[in-house]
Amino acid sequence: MDPRFQPHNTHLDSPGQFTRFDPQLRQLRLLPLKHHPALLDRLPVGRPGIYTIGGGRQIGKTTLLKLWMAQLLKDGTPPEAIAYLTGELIDDHHSLVRLLTDHLGALSLAGPRYVLLDEVTYIREWDKGIKFLADAGLLEDVILVLTGSDIVVVRDARMRLPGRRGSEDVVDFRIYPLSFAETVLLEKHLTSKRCQRLAEAGSEPRAEDLETLFRAFDDYLIHGGFLTAINDMARDGSILPATLAIYSDWIRGDVLKRRKQEHYLREILSAILHRAGSPVTWNNLAQELSVDHPQTVSDYVALLESMDVVCIRPALREDQLRGAPKRARKVTFADPFIAHAINSWLHPVRDPFRSHVLGAVKNPDLVSHLVEACVASHIRRSKPTYYIKAHGEVDIAYVDGRRFWPIEVKWSQQIRPKDVGQVAKYENGSIWGRSRQFGRIQGVPVEPLPLALLRWELSTAHG
Repeated sequence: MDPRFQPHNTHLDSPGQFTRFDPQLRQLRLLPLKHHPALLDRLPVGRPGIYTIGGGRQIGKTTLLKLWMAQLLKDGTPPEAIAYLTGELIDDHHSLVRLLTDHLGALSLAGPRYVLLDEVTYIREWDKGIKFLADAGLLEDVILVLTGSDIVVVRDARMRLPGRRGSEDVVDFRIYPLSFAETVLLEKHLTSKRCQRLAEAGSEPRAEDLETLFRAFDDYLIHGGFLTAINDMARDGSILPATLAIYSDWIRGDVLKRRKQEHYLREILSAILHRAGSPVTWNNLAQELSVDHPQTVSDYVALLESMDVVCIRPALREDQLRGAPKRARKVTFADPFIAHAINSWLHPVRDPFRSHVLGAVKNPDLVSHLVEACVASHIRRSKPTYYIKAHGEVDIAYVDGRRFWPIEVKWSQQIRPKDVGQVAKYENGSIWGRSRQFGRIQGVPVEPLPLALLRWELSTAHG
């Protein structure tokens, strides 16, 4: 083992003490609230192939790999059959080939071997190195897991490694911040059994359960499911400035690494922050900014989307169940915490939690945009998600099978009939609102938003 990687491979010296000495697992032990990622139970055990895990920064990809290593050791995998490498210390595909050839060649083990290559996109032309190793037969009995902080790692693996991925049906995985339902369980707002009861069709929620869900959702609009932010809240009652800064610094660093301009990034992020609730075109944005060309705006936003920083919601072509490429689209931050971190970077203050985070969730207009974006980002994790622009507008429409389902999000105490005219045109439309009461407006069913989101999540997970 190359000595540069030894701090992350302490299992080779002390398998029984791995969770104690590993840097990520040691930090995890200190957290008040610990999460067991559902993806941990889906990772391939003993099935050779090339797998990818994509997801944004600071959401636990490295910790997921370390937890998996601990699980493999517990289940009897020989320590020397597992290796963790980080792409941050590997310059290019030549170095990658030499490193893996030496490592795999030094092993005389029978049976599968695990190589966990974290942040592979740091390695220049990494795909060439993996393709060479696969074609040379060096990965025949290897479970190779590649992670990256954008969807490029998944896209490139699909395009450039065809026929070399293995025999499994699922080889690409995606990790997100904790969902609303996951945080409800993590923070013990409700038990798993109680959540399942609430998710049952026709069940009547107790008033105290509804209030609990609304409080949990208020918290979610602050921490956004980021485990570090959740633990800041649990430990200190606020999100530390350093936690907000870490995330915004990663965004800047990754964008600059791709030879983009920081002043363009600032302008575009600021425009997204201030126009989150309004459809935009790249031409519109370019005219408001110092950016030279609409294509430049498009390139920056596409990069931010690939990093799970923003979500792009196209207008829906109802007759074709797909996006309308020439229509304006909605661009929102992928998570409330991301919006807070970006705002704190763009507008530095001494106490960003009090000024920006609490300021946003207490501002009726700002929080309405956060809520709509939060719901949309949850739904798009598993369904193609759009908005509807016709005679009126519908905030969210997702496609399931051969049908689309419109949802109007209303985070105000009162909903006016004229505000739901468009969603009322669809027999399967629904309104997710702030009221604790169930009812109908212009024939459209109204449901308390946190309960509706919880039910949607749980029904989708089991559907």
